[in-house]
Amino acid sequence: MLHLLSWETTLPILLIGMLGIFLVIGVIVLAVTLLGKFTK
Repeated sequence: MLHLLSWETTLPILLIGMLGIFLVIGVIVLAVTLLGKFTK
């Protein structure tokens, strides 16, 4: 069983982790698109 305090401490960490993953994916996509435009 998970306690409410653990949820209050883990939820922000999970949200920050998800945001970080999305940011990394966005940067990779931007880098790939920019490289594709420069190579053409």
